[in-house]
Amino acid sequence: MNQLWNAGHYDLDMAFVSQFGESLIDLLQPKSGERIIDWGCGTGDLAAAIAAQGAHVTGIDASAEMIRTARSKYPQLNFIEADGQSFVAEVQADAIFSNAALHWLVDEQGTAASISSSLRTGGRLVAEFGGQGNIHSVVTELPTAFAAIGCTDKLNMPWYFPSIGEYSTLLEQHGLSVELALCFDRPTPLENGDQGFVSWMNTFANGILSVLTPPERIEVIRLMEEKLRPSLYQGDQWVMDYRRIRVAAYKR
Repeated sequence: MNQLWNAGHYDLDMAFVSQFGESLIDLLQPKSGERIIDWGCGTGDLAAAIAAQGAHVTGIDASAEMIRTARSKYPQLNFIEADGQSFVAEVQADAIFSNAALHWLVDEQGTAASISSSLRTGGRLVAEFGGQGNIHSVVTELPTAFAAIGCTDKLNMPWYFPSIGEYSTLLEQHGLSVELALCFDRPTPLENGDQGFVSWMNTFANGILSVLTPPERIEVIRLMEEKLRPSLYQGDQWVMDYRRIRVAAYKR
């Protein structure tokens, strides 16, 4: 199953993805002249922010629509449509940066091997993505909602949410030395008020829901919204139960 992205809705309704990623650039500490790859660049906002500090940035993303939008927004930068589970840079990079992307790459072995191969010796990886327990509410309730409409056999979860130990071990196995690994809760408020959860589902669960008929899709979202409102709707907005891993590592 491939996640289906609408770049316009992503930029408009899910701007928090890039906003939360800005502090990750501080951890990266890009230097002028460095070659840096943004692994899962989306529509290019963070790649542009890194480039503004003088680095030579290449953004990669598997979504053709995301890459088209990134090229349109930032024509001065280099963007490549590529699968981060198998991509290998022609010239090894000084650093690889990744925000809110690695949990979409379910071939974690292929991804780690690709990252390692694309880094020069001494090069660094700085990344943040969903960790074990991320969006626990959605992961728990999706099977229940699909079962309620008789579509259990159509459900295919597209996420990789590892523990710190699991992910640190993975990187070490692929020649990277982990210097920082944090796992933390990050409750994330959504835009659009009462419609925030529907917008979130239509963006981040679009691939999951694409196997359903339009009435089935509406019913799954309705069931989940009804079930999760008591725990996730706070005041006048939805707050998603994000749990993140933040990691920094160097290639040996």
